[in-house]
Amino acid sequence: MKNINYLALLLLAMCSSAWADETLATTAKNIQEIRISLDSVWVILGGILVFFMQAGFALVESGSVRSKNTVNVLMKNYMDACLGGLVFWLVGFGLMFGVNSTGWFGFSHFAPNDLDDWNWNLLFFFFFFAATATTIASGAMAERIHFVAYVVSAAVVSGFIYPIFGSWAWGGLFNGDGWLKQLGFIDFAGSTVVHSMGGWVAFAGIVVLGPRLGRFGKNGQSHYLAGHNLPLVALGGFILWLAWFGFNAGSTINANVSIGRIALNTHLAACASAVAYMIYALLRGKAILIKTTINASLGGLVAITAGCASMTPIYAVITGACAGLVVSIMPYFMEKLRLDDVVDAVTVHGFCGAWGTMAAGLFLENNMFNSDILIVQALGVVSAFAWGFGVAYIVFKFLDIVMGGLRVDKQHEQRGLDYTEHAELSYPEFQKDVTFETDNINKRH
Repeated sequence: MKNINYLALLLLAMCSSAWADETLATTAKNIQEIRISLDSVWVILGGILVFFMQAGFALVESGSVRSKNTVNVLMKNYMDACLGGLVFWLVGFGLMFGVNSTGWFGFSHFAPNDLDDWNWNLLFFFFFFAATATTIASGAMAERIHFVAYVVSAAVVSGFIYPIFGSWAWGGLFNGDGWLKQLGFIDFAGSTVVHSMGGWVAFAGIVVLGPRLGRFGKNGQSHYLAGHNLPLVALGGFILWLAWFGFNAGSTINANVSIGRIALNTHLAACASAVAYMIYALLRGKAILIKTTINASLGGLVAITAGCASMTPIYAVITGACAGLVVSIMPYFMEKLRLDDVVDAVTVHGFCGAWGTMAAGLFLENNMFNSDILIVQALGVVSAFAWGFGVAYIVFKFLDIVMGGLRVDKQHEQRGLDYTEHAELSYPEFQKDVTFETDNINKRH
């Protein structure tokens, strides 16, 4: 009888153990599924916030130009998202993240139509990084570039210039790594990959285009051409700041506890940059300008983007403060060179992005001031400038020749591109006197 009881107890224990193991396995599977779902929601939410940056750029740029060019700037920003998204899906994603056996670019996943569930999330997220890199040049070249020429150049940025360098620094999602990534290049969310790349494209564009009519005098004097709506610029600045939390914290690609410090570092850098500009202006006895204050905060956001996940908050403040000084000083040098950047995009994105990339190596947590790391960071910065500026310069020169001029003619520039390029006026109640044949607007529709 005892033996039977022991046997029963043994069978009961074995069944309980099997049931427990099955329960644990089921629980672990459920937890993993919940984890992946949460990560997916976080990545998509981050992508939505990055897409919202297009609205911020549109407002900053449209407010910074004269009213007669408002529609033109808005159209460029809108088409950056539309055409740029299609081009990135067709070729850019494959070049950037496809199988990368050479270290230079991907060879697969063009026009992806059959990805697993997780990689759809990544494709969606990186759509809007491409749009950001592309639209940076829009404001710099505003008020004087042919719309169609700009759209063609934007397609090249979205589908070729940005993805190729992105492959060097981030590539290898499916197999293989980019050559900069193999060297240990640090650029967490894209100070150089996204922002400097857009800044260097803008640099090439303003060199080829030349300054706006009346921007510089015959004797070298500089004439400030004020934008028409500073409230739009301020609202755009706030929108960009908000969306940047998705840009940086969303780049974790996981909904984990590191998000808090990344978001904090992002915010601190922007604050420190604006305050650094204010102190600089006060020390020099200059007026504290709202547009430069906004640009300073954006420069801080650009700079911290590379190292937001790998430095402590005190160094995020230092990174941002230095970016504020860059924004305070570099536009004067650009002006001395008679380079007309309407929104200071080259400074905010190009130079602040380069500084932020160096800062990510300089202030790398637990391994600061390592010369080997700094050499790799410098190599990445120089490579980005050589690639971005070099290829963009060739593209703009080519378009200038093929299209019979990259720049609109003088009469169109004087009338404004809203009317001459789009047959629309942004403020028709107040702008009817800026064209010679206003009544023709209705005839052109």
